[in-house]
Amino acid sequence: MKILVVDDMTSMRHVMISMLRRLGFTEIDEATDGKRALELLDKKTYELVVSDLNMPHVDGLALLHEIRAKPSLKDIKILMVTCENGRDRVQQVLLQKVDGFVIKPFSLATLEKQLRKMKLLDAIE
Repeated sequence: MKILVVDDMTSMRHVMISMLRRLGFTEIDEATDGKRALELLDKKTYELVVSDLNMPHVDGLALLHEIRAKPSLKDIKILMVTCENGRDRVQQVLLQKVDGFVIKPFSLATLEKQLRKMKLLDAIE
């Protein structure tokens, strides 16, 4: 399974990539923002995008909207990661057809639970 991790903070990208590797995923690319993610999505095929919500240039919500609007990308699973826990903002994201949602800070167990809920861990087991 190919995964794209999108976050403007290098440390968060590395933490996420490390957690995904511990769960058994090996094909992982990274992007510094939604703009770069869209460029990569045009060049490569991914089954999962793990994206931060708040980023410069193209934020996670705009990235989600772009992915869902393109017929060639619309079926990609999207896991949104954010430090925001405001109910209105979370509902706004959930209404945009996001597949999973994790609030920072989170543990490996939380990530694993969310990926199981999204039926993505079955692909590597």
